[in-house]
Amino acid sequence: MSNNQLIRGRVWKYGDGVNTDVIFPGKYTYTVTDPAQMARYALEDLDPDFARLVQPGDVIVAGRNWGNGSSREQAVTCLKQAGVGAVIAISFARIWYRNAINNGLLAITCAEAAEALQANQHVEIDVTKNLIMGPSGSYHYPSLAASVQAIIADGGLIPHLKKQLAS
Repeated sequence: MSNNQLIRGRVWKYGDGVNTDVIFPGKYTYTVTDPAQMARYALEDLDPDFARLVQPGDVIVAGRNWGNGSSREQAVTCLKQAGVGAVIAISFARIWYRNAINNGLLAITCAEAAEALQANQHVEIDVTKNLIMGPSGSYHYPSLAASVQAIIADGGLIPHLKKQLAS
């Protein structure tokens, strides 16, 4: 599923309805085009410390309808470039979820984990067992389709297609 079968990190917790303009501020849409630079502006208006303090493998835990709003891919790219290992939410906006898959960012729908996990807790995700483990317990999440697993494992849709064409 993922090149890293075990994702370990700290929880960053956010609520319901966090839209793409909050994840990657719209004011940078046409001026910041380098993916590595996009990471510096991730969640700038919601959590000014996020971009500076996020570590590789950290996990965003959110409420309902994460990523609603426009279809801009920067709202996924900035998180992936910042090192976010996965996003766990009660629900995702359809377009954001699809962009996450296309960019190789694991997006997990698991209401129980999203409600139980708290900011700054340590979390582990075993992608081979579809298991999220935190201080409050363990939570199984539904298996992703094999095609989705392959796309995420290959780092996104474009690397996946290149790999398929090369074989």
